[in-house]
Order: sequence, then C-alpha cells, then structure tokens
Amino acid sequence: MHIVPSRAGVRRLIVAAGAAILIGAGFTTGYVVAAQPHMQNALHALQNAQAQLQEAATDKAGHRVAALRLINEAIGEVQAGIAAGS
Repeated sequence: MHIVPSRAGVRRLIVAAGAAILIGAGFTTGYVVAAQPHMQNALHALQNAQAQLQEAATDKAGHRVAALRLINEAIGEVQAGIAAGS
C-alpha cells in the first residue's frame, strides 16, 4: 500500500528543510567565509529535486505542482541566504 502525503505534509517537510538550512546558516553569522559549501550543496540538492519533479508524471493530485512551488520558494531563500552571507 502506498500512502500519498498531504499537501500540508509536503509543505511542512519543505518548510522544515528550509528552516534547517537557514538555522545552519545562522550559526555562521559574524564569521566571514567566501565559500559557502553547505549553502551551495543545499542549493544543488533543491535544484536536483526541482528537476526530478519537473520530469515526474504530471499532477499527482496536485502534490507535484505544490512541491515544485515550495521548492522554488526554498531555492529563492537559499540564494538570498548565499547573497547575504557574501
């Protein structure tokens, strides 16, 4: 039996991942580092997830589209974090 997560569940998962990334970035506040390998790795992981969802079968009862929207938001937040840490 395959259980499909609710939109709220997918949203909570992505928001939690984004929050974890931002909290991790917060620990480096005040410490100037040109390279941001963790943020870059997070960005690449999100971009990979985005590409995989774009290739996935359409719709999935709206969950694929919702996940793509949330991942796009998370990508924007990580990019803003990278820019702020520069």
